[in-house]
Amino acid sequence: MAVKTALESSSLAEVIDRILDKGIVIDAFVKVSLVGIELVGVEARVVVASVETWLVYAEAVGLLAPAAA
Repeated sequence: MAVKTALESSSLAEVIDRILDKGIVIDAFVKVSLVGIELVGVEARVVVASVETWLVYAEAVGLLAPAAA
C-alpha cells in the first residue's frame, strides 16, 4: 500500500469531522508528591467522538445495557 501525502492544508471543519468520525481518546494521570506523601492526584480520561461512533464501540466492549426484548 502506497503512502499518500497531502500537500493541501486541512480546514478546521475537516479536522473536526475526522475526529468525530474516528474518535480520539486522551488519557492522563498526574500525581504530585512530597517526601512520599501524595499531595495532588488527578486522573482524566477524555473521549471525543460522535454519538454514533461511541455507540458502535461501546456495544463492542459491552458498555451498553442489554436491550429489553
